[in-house]
Amino acid sequence: MKISYSWLRDYLPEEITSKLIKSPQKVSEILTSVGLEVENLEYYEEIKSSLAGLVVGEILTCEKHPDADKLKITTVNNGKGETLQIVCGANNVAAGQKVIIAPSGTTLYPINGEPLIIKKTKIRGIESNGMICAEDEIGIGESHRGIIVLPDDVEPGTEASDFFKPYNDWIFEIGLTPNRMDAMSHLGVAKDVCAYLSHHNRADIKINSPFNTNFKNDNTSQKINVIIENKEGCSRYAGVSISGIRINTSPAWLQNRLKSIGVRPINNIVDITNFILHETGQPLHAFDADEIKGNSIIVKTLPEGTKFITLDEKTRSVNREDIMICNGEGEPMCFGGVFGGLESGVTNNTVNIFLESAWFNPAYIRKTSFRHNLRTEAATRFEKGVDISNTVNVLKRAAQLIKDICGGKISSEIIDIYPVPKKQNEISLQNHYLKKISGKNYHQDTVKNILKSLNFSILKEGIDEIRIAAPFSNPDITLPADVIEEIMRIDGLDNIEIPATIKMAPAIETGADEASLKEKIAGWLTGNGFSEIFTNSITNSKYFDEQVLSKTVIIINSLSEELNVMRPSMMPTGLESIAYNINRKNADLLFFEFGKIYAKTEQEKYVETESLAIYFTGNKKENDWKNKGEKTGIYFAKGVCEIIFKLAGVTEYKFSNSHDDFLNDCIMAAIKTNSIAKMGSIKNSVLEKFSIKQPVFYLYLNWQQLLSTIKVNQISFEEIPKFPQVQRDLSIIVDKSASYQALEESIKTLKISKLKEFKLFDVFESEKLGANKKSMAISFTFSDKEKTLTDNETDAMMNKIINSIEKNMEAEIRRNS
Repeated sequence: MKISYSWLRDYLPEEITSKLIKSPQKVSEILTSVGLEVENLEYYEEIKSSLAGLVVGEILTCEKHPDADKLKITTVNNGKGETLQIVCGANNVAAGQKVIIAPSGTTLYPINGEPLIIKKTKIRGIESNGMICAEDEIGIGESHRGIIVLPDDVEPGTEASDFFKPYNDWIFEIGLTPNRMDAMSHLGVAKDVCAYLSHHNRADIKINSPFNTNFKNDNTSQKINVIIENKEGCSRYAGVSISGIRINTSPAWLQNRLKSIGVRPINNIVDITNFILHETGQPLHAFDADEIKGNSIIVKTLPEGTKFITLDEKTRSVNREDIMICNGEGEPMCFGGVFGGLESGVTNNTVNIFLESAWFNPAYIRKTSFRHNLRTEAATRFEKGVDISNTVNVLKRAAQLIKDICGGKISSEIIDIYPVPKKQNEISLQNHYLKKISGKNYHQDTVKNILKSLNFSILKEGIDEIRIAAPFSNPDITLPADVIEEIMRIDGLDNIEIPATIKMAPAIETGADEASLKEKIAGWLTGNGFSEIFTNSITNSKYFDEQVLSKTVIIINSLSEELNVMRPSMMPTGLESIAYNINRKNADLLFFEFGKIYAKTEQEKYVETESLAIYFTGNKKENDWKNKGEKTGIYFAKGVCEIIFKLAGVTEYKFSNSHDDFLNDCIMAAIKTNSIAKMGSIKNSVLEKFSIKQPVFYLYLNWQQLLSTIKVNQISFEEIPKFPQVQRDLSIIVDKSASYQALEESIKTLKISKLKEFKLFDVFESEKLGANKKSMAISFTFSDKEKTLTDNETDAMMNKIINSIEKNMEAEIRRNS
């Protein structure tokens, strides 16, 4: 936010500014001290360099150039005892004129073009020692029709800056925090400066109020009726009629005020409303009174889809929750507090206006502003909350300014519709709590004086407690801590006493194990060719059907139609990244992402779930001269899942076939009775939404569930066996429908303690084995930590395994013939 130093001084007592605030740098220090951090202090010049070096000269002689029809040779008295010969090409130059001259060495800053240094030169053989200037050449106007001719009574030698008096200022760029809506104006900032000076100089310093208490209407010939139908959206609406105005350019002082803070002047009515906005923080809106049908204004909502043409000549569809300012026939004239309508707006032909000053519900304004992409200055202030108690005062101030600058008559009494007056927030502050939070002992009189200087009302005083009412300009102050913040910032955070001793409790580290495991698994994945991605947790509802959306967290005030739900699944955002890469010829991808998914329960509660999603598509390794690229697949995904379980210290887990609406050949992984992971190839119907034409495999782990599981499983360590392991291979013939998982479970039920590991290393199918038969080859590893196993011991364990397989799997053992 930009604040003008000169503008700010209008609201500070002269005796204060002359003694206590002698420079903008001092104000900058004060503002930063009270929490209005000055991020930049910049010198503003209406005209670049403020006409430095330019002086008033008198043309003594003017003769035709001997070698150029359009040039003239002049002699000019510069008022400093010198007569300069200057060649000039202007058609209006003549002897006896008072003009602006730029002597040699002066830098000019024209309206258009780069800066120009005036040098002594020869023009068609005649020496020229300067330049006689036109408006556009020195930056004070657009005209280039001839040189500037000044009044005859101007003395030669007068500095051009003294004659034109270009506006200069210092501009504060304040990094305003969202809760400081009370400081979104020059008056609000002035209030804080006065409060600071009052406290630190033990004085009662008040701002110079711009509000006119002697406001009076001229007649009542143009009364407009006002009705508030939606009292929740608009709690107060005030207005006044002004007739016989003249639309014109604003006076220089008003234009300079606005231009200094980056606001472009438009016309006197618009400029006054903008001036009031930046002076008081209260947005205003002016209607062409002759376009208000029915001579009435109704504040209401309209049916969904009602068409409305706004000031930017765009047709917009009204939402049923938008607060609309309508005429007596119910037709929309304005998005209340956001943006005006084309048909009722002030034009160059407007003669009569109705001026609005209102208080709109911040929630309504914010939604309308974002819904229609209308981020206006008015909306920015209304959505943070304006001072409802100042609505009429501001209206009177603006009406009087319009009358003074635009002419006309105030043609109605002030209309003020305020159905349910708001109450101030009342807060009780206890001294011991103030000491606890601030770390400083404040005298009760100091507390009272600071709060009074900030317009708080003292309701009740006790020995250890004070009850106050917060001003309407600070609607965010609702808690004792908020009041303490106000006291501390006016007193100065640098003034907090530093204690001789500091007490602290030792930190208790939490979450280290979880973070370590995440780092461990992420390290393994990246070390094996995976890339970590970070995607948006907000996604598009079009990726999901109605059943999923019924349990999805919908964003009510979404920034765009494409980002309107919190993701119920990690899959869509990952597929967006895959599609992005494939479209750029990067088709071999191994991605993983730690993130959250979101859901809504039937009890309207919201649930966040920590998740790990892994994506596989294309080749695991690139094709090269030595190796042929190997495709990713479901078994690769299953292997990655097993490794993650092992890295987490999980040994007891089970895979089973399952069903998923988005996956083919879905496999579920469970630890005890908890479903932890699922994997499969993503269905083509899903891939088509992302224009992906190659297979993509997906592994999802409920990271939150996995963490809770491993907290129960205590990881134990034992010494590596000193004695050699024994390996045996076994080949069996089973039905093609038989699964390795069933075989695995059959062997595990035997609970052979010395069987350390077994794994499938070959599957073979052939008609020679028999119809619908296949061969599976399994490797078994046995070990005893106490001794070396004998052949008899190993044979006994193998026979036990063979008997179980033959019985449970109806398997035939393949033996060497």
